[in-house]
Amino acid sequence: MEGRRRGAPGSDEDFSFVSPVVKYLLFFFNFIFWVISLVMVAIGVYARVVKHAEAALACLSVDPAMMLMVVGILMFIITFCGCVGSLRENICLLQTFCISLTVIFIIQLAAGILGFIFSDKARHKVTEMINNAIVHYRDDADLENLINYGQTEFGCCGGATYTDWSQNIYFNCSQSNPSRERCSVPFSCCIPSRNQVVPNTMCGQGMQEMEYNEAGNHIHTNGCIDRMVDWIHNNLFILGGIALGLAIPQLVGMLLSQILINQINDQIKLQNYNLKHRSDPWS
Repeated sequence: MEGRRRGAPGSDEDFSFVSPVVKYLLFFFNFIFWVISLVMVAIGVYARVVKHAEAALACLSVDPAMMLMVVGILMFIITFCGCVGSLRENICLLQTFCISLTVIFIIQLAAGILGFIFSDKARHKVTEMINNAIVHYRDDADLENLINYGQTEFGCCGGATYTDWSQNIYFNCSQSNPSRERCSVPFSCCIPSRNQVVPNTMCGQGMQEMEYNEAGNHIHTNGCIDRMVDWIHNNLFILGGIALGLAIPQLVGMLLSQILINQINDQIKLQNYNLKHRSDPWS
């Protein structure tokens, strides 16, 4: 590996294997993600403490706010090791940073492979989450807006079919249900007319009582699970690009840290060699 000289030609004392380009590139690389980690932790704390979205979280296996905070704190620690390790040329911190990125990359790769192999189980888990979200639809405004957005964008209604909305106490079709929305579906299930400017929030009234073909004239009868699967199949290249975009920074971080570690080791060997063979000027 080519080094650099700080002093006059032939001066071994001023020679250094550590490249300032690699050193400060790694520092700024880590500093950017260190700031991002702080933002993630702040958002997670805000969502957990301020929003109090307990009802919305009941439909999820993991609290997204807690996950965001955990990922943010872990990312903060790893990037801190990278920042300080690169500036101080500390091999221990740099090795911690490199090993951490390697382990995370392997875990992500394994998770993707397992998700592909056990796609049926993953689909079943997503179905459970959507059905739980339907049950808690009116319990939280953010969850309600999220479901309405998803059904509008994907052109779907319910998990497997539009009658899944009977799981919600407000839309349940039982005769004992006193709700005015009995046997209805949310307005986000409705097929909008071409000239419609303001959405008709009552368009889903009584749709569960209709036959499938009849209801299909007014609302989207297909479930959101199938629509999501179709969307994934149609956007595999985009999803692959996103996955690659997440992997590239990790690979770059591993590469830069390993290069800097090798340069520091070479510099240490050079310094030890100079100390060992330095001549005594008084001899």
